[in-house]
Amino acid sequence: MPVNLAKESAANAAVDEQIHNNIHIIGVGSGSTIVPAVKRIAEIVHKNNLDLICVPTSLQARELILSNGLKLGSLAEYQELDLAIDGADEVDEQFNCIKGGGGCQTQEKLVAVCAKRFIVVADEKKWSPCLGTKWTKGIPIEVIPIAYKLTKKEIEKQLGGEVVVREGTEKLGPVLTDQGNFILDWKFDPLKIVNWFDVNRTLKLVPGVVETGLFVNMIYKGYFGNSDGKVEIRTNPTMSS
Repeated sequence: MPVNLAKESAANAAVDEQIHNNIHIIGVGSGSTIVPAVKRIAEIVHKNNLDLICVPTSLQARELILSNGLKLGSLAEYQELDLAIDGADEVDEQFNCIKGGGGCQTQEKLVAVCAKRFIVVADEKKWSPCLGTKWTKGIPIEVIPIAYKLTKKEIEKQLGGEVVVREGTEKLGPVLTDQGNFILDWKFDPLKIVNWFDVNRTLKLVPGVVETGLFVNMIYKGYFGNSDGKVEIRTNPTMSS
């Protein structure tokens, strides 16, 4: 499939460039693009006998690390990572991104913050001029269950738009994160957003909010694959090499 080829090409390009002898501890993200990335990491680690520790962003990532024979670490043990690699739901031209379509945004952000470099791998359709142009499901916001109605009301009051509780697809009721919290998806008008840093700060200050899926200017480099297997590498000009 073209999309799978695009994701695999992006993942391979990122891993081939970033995983080497000087990288010892990495963060491993969640989602479909990370599956080929971890497979490639395992190939390089086993081929070159690298001593690499992988810190997961979710239960899914944890199982992926173990099933590929890689060493497992945790944020409780390691708070300084050489690199974090993850997917994205959408990335804009200012290297802001939306994450959390899979509900792992809190652990993903914790891992990304601990990394010296945070890189994303995705298919080319995830690149857009501004957030909300292509990803229209809203920004995921993790909230404590008891506060979700209050939080929903307050976000709509302060920022407008619409906030919906993410519901499960296989069973009735809200989706639960790995931390046992609810997820709200805030649907907004992209044309009304001026500063994502201010938006993220406003969201974080709403009572009941645990974390947002807004990653504001955190990406060092993005690898975007297309249906032909070619990869476009974009580097954030605001971050030094």
